[in-house]
Amino acid sequence: MSGKQKIVIVGGPTASGKSALALKLCQQFGGELISADSMQIYKRLDIGTAKPSADETALVKHHLIDIREPWENYSAAEFVRDARAAIDSVFSAGKLPVVCGGTGLYIEALIHPTDYSEQTEADGEIRSALMKKDAHELWEELKGVDPEAAEKTHENNKKRVVRALEIYYMTGKTKTETDKEQKRTESDLDHLLLLTGFGDRKALYERIDRRVDGMINAGLVAETRRLLRSGDLRQGTTAYQAIGYKELFPYINGEKTLDECVSKLKQATRNYAKRQLTWFSRYDGIRVGDAETAMTAVRTFLERS
Repeated sequence: MSGKQKIVIVGGPTASGKSALALKLCQQFGGELISADSMQIYKRLDIGTAKPSADETALVKHHLIDIREPWENYSAAEFVRDARAAIDSVFSAGKLPVVCGGTGLYIEALIHPTDYSEQTEADGEIRSALMKKDAHELWEELKGVDPEAAEKTHENNKKRVVRALEIYYMTGKTKTETDKEQKRTESDLDHLLLLTGFGDRKALYERIDRRVDGMINAGLVAETRRLLRSGDLRQGTTAYQAIGYKELFPYINGEKTLDECVSKLKQATRNYAKRQLTWFSRYDGIRVGDAETAMTAVRTFLERS
């Protein structure tokens, strides 16, 4: 590991305290925070994505927040490019890069690089034609050409089904074949991975419920209504499917009560946290339950030659 640049990564499910921990680490060790959150990249999606407050961004410099318009797409490959640029910037300033977020795919792409140069860019015409089809029809189509990818993808996840079909129609290779051909290389970053939220599952779910209540009180409904009216949230985009917003659409459209939608939002967030825990459980990171344990781990990591 000698000679590699050191970074600290804080990963875990939503509402597990990872952002607060990352801020403390930045303050203690002279760091800057690099977000690994696939929704905080979008401008004006603030309350529903739990973006850091003005006080927090004044306390510690944050990177990769508010870097895309809500209707724009953003890939793991773009994240790696932008994160590496941010890491280099933090190193140049003599600071410690602290990557923090719950988007497991982003963290995976950063610490286990793939040869993204071999990935296929999206084709607008093909994607447009596919998006016009029914979700079940698309999934059956994928099942016919790439049954392994279909098995791993829920038919309601239209975006991923379309992407898999897109790869097949543009390259003649299935997504399964493409994934196997991509090269995984050893990262040139020496990283310490700290994982939060692996303690009391019930307590985590209770924090999620309180966070949702806090978001509603902070004006999440008004924010969602404003984003819809302005055209920031557009059907077929990633931001339109963001947890925290789509669950409120039925209330805004007069189809369900606010209580019903808030209950659905809490359940969707708990389900998402469960998926995040499953994702991060694959890694050999240090599971931390308090700040002091994390501080000790980082101190030891930084002192290591």
